[in-house]
Amino acid sequence: MADWATIAEVGTAAGTLVLAFATFGATRSANRSARIAERAFEARLRPVLVPSRLEDPAEKIMWGDQHWTRLLGGRASVEVGEEVVYLTMSLRNVGSGMAVIHAWWAEPISVATPSPKPEARSTRRAPPSPAKTRAS
Repeated sequence: MADWATIAEVGTAAGTLVLAFATFGATRSANRSARIAERAFEARLRPVLVPSRLEDPAEKIMWGDQHWTRLLGGRASVEVGEEVVYLTMSLRNVGSGMAVIHAWWAEPISVATPSPKPEARSTRRAPPSPAKTRAS
């Protein structure tokens, strides 16, 4: 004759084990979904810089030392001053995040002999202008 108490305990243990596996699977799936949603959210906040269009209007740019530059759409310029070189480029941010350009370089177009790109360590930020520094 079957011992009903033992059968009930084994049935409860089996049910608990099934629920444990289901909980583990649901937690793992939820974590995976959260990671995917986080990556999608971050992707929407990234800036995407592209060259501006040729038909974009010209921009007038004033530098900190009162030097003015006029830049047409889809172009870049290099101006050599007495003690400084002014680099300008016309870009569009088609992403939704804020873009900050830390460094860039200009090189002449040469189809015959492409020049190697500089190492990231060799570029540096320009020192802040005196007007933009905070008083201590």
